[in-house]
Amino acid sequence: MEEVRPPGRRRLVVGISGATGIAYGVQVLRFARAADVETHLVVTSAAQQTREYETDLSARDLRAMADVTYKPSDVGAAIASGSFRADGMIVAPCSVRTLSAIAHGLGDNALTRAADVTLKERRRLVLLVRETPLTLAHLRAMAAVSEMGGVVMPPVPAFYLRPRSVEDIVRHTAARALDLLDIDVPGTPRWGDDADAAVPTPLTALSNSTRRAHR
Repeated sequence: MEEVRPPGRRRLVVGISGATGIAYGVQVLRFARAADVETHLVVTSAAQQTREYETDLSARDLRAMADVTYKPSDVGAAIASGSFRADGMIVAPCSVRTLSAIAHGLGDNALTRAADVTLKERRRLVLLVRETPLTLAHLRAMAAVSEMGGVVMPPVPAFYLRPRSVEDIVRHTAARALDLLDIDVPGTPRWGDDADAAVPTPLTALSNSTRRAHR
C-alpha cells in the first residue's frame, strides 16, 4: 500500500557513513531543518566513531537533528522500501566502503539499502565521497554510480568565495549538495549574483603573497 503524505512538506533521506568529514552531514541536517524539510537519518557504526573523533556531539545530539532516525542494522526500515516516498538522498560524508556497496547494489545495511532504493526509484542520490588519492577501484565505483543516475560530489572547497574558516567551506558544500535536490539555502553565495564577487582578485592576492614569501 502506497504511503499517503501530507502535501507541501519535502522529505530527505540523509546517510552519514564512516569517512572523515561528519561536519558535512551535520550541516546538511541543519540546513534541511531551516528549510522545513523532513529528514530521515541513518548513521553507520563507523560514522559514530568519527562523530566521537571529530565533534563534541553525542549520539543523542546527532539524532535530535533529524525528524526520524534508523539503526543501520534495520534493513526493514521505512527508507529501505520503494513505497516510502522521498525527494532524494544525500550521503555526507560517503566512505569508499559505502560507495562500493552502493555501486554494486549490495544493500547490506539501512544506508546502502536506502541508497539502492533511491536509485531504483529514479530519485536523486548525492554522494559526498571523501577519499584521496583515488585508486582505479574507487574511480570505477564512482563511474558505476554515475551511470545509474547518482551524483558523485566530492566535497571540494570553492576558494573563489574566499572562505575565512572551515565552517565557511562546510556550509557552502552542504548548501551545494542540497541545491542538487532543488532545496534552496538562503544566503548561499553564488557566482555572478554579486558583481563584486566576480572580480578575479583572490588568485592575484595569492600570487603576490607567494612572491613575497620567496624574496
